[in-house]
Amino acid sequence: MSRDRISVSIQNAVVCLAAYLAGVYFTSSFHSRSSSIGGLWCVISGIVVLQATSRDAWQSAVLRVLGTLIGATIGGFYLHLFPFSTIGMAVSVGLTVLLCQALSVPDHGRLAAITVALIIVISNGNPELSPFANAALRFSESVIGAGIAVLAVLLWPKTKEAT
Repeated sequence: MSRDRISVSIQNAVVCLAAYLAGVYFTSSFHSRSSSIGGLWCVISGIVVLQATSRDAWQSAVLRVLGTLIGATIGGFYLHLFPFSTIGMAVSVGLTVLLCQALSVPDHGRLAAITVALIIVISNGNPELSPFANAALRFSESVIGAGIAVLAVLLWPKTKEAT
C-alpha cells in the first residue's frame, strides 16, 4: 500500500464521518424521523464529489447540486400533485433523466433520478413530511455533503493520485 492510497482512503473516511454527522444533525432539526437518511444522503453526495481530482472538485459539486435540484424539484412537485405510486415514481424518474439530457448534464441525470426516487419513497413512509420540505431537506443534504467534500479536497494535502 502506498502512502497516497492510504491518504485517499483516510480522506474518504473523514468525509464520510463528517458528512454523516452533519447530515443527521441538520435533518434532525427539521424532521428527526428521516435524519439517518439525511446523513446517508450527505455521505453519498460527499463521496460522489470526492471522487474528483482537486481541480475538478468544484465542477463536480456544482453538477451534483444541479442534478439534485432537478430531482428534488420534480419529486416535490410530483408529490404535491399526486400520491405515491410506483408508476408515478417511474415516470418522474424518466422525466428527470430527460430534463438532465436536455440541460446537457446527462452524467448527473442518474443522481437526479436517484434523488426523485429517494424523495418519493421517503414521503411514502413519512406522510406527515410535506413534499416540499422533503425535497428541500434532500437538496440541502446534497449541498452539505458536496461542500464537505470540496472542503476536504481543498484542505487535504495533495497526493500524486489526486493532482
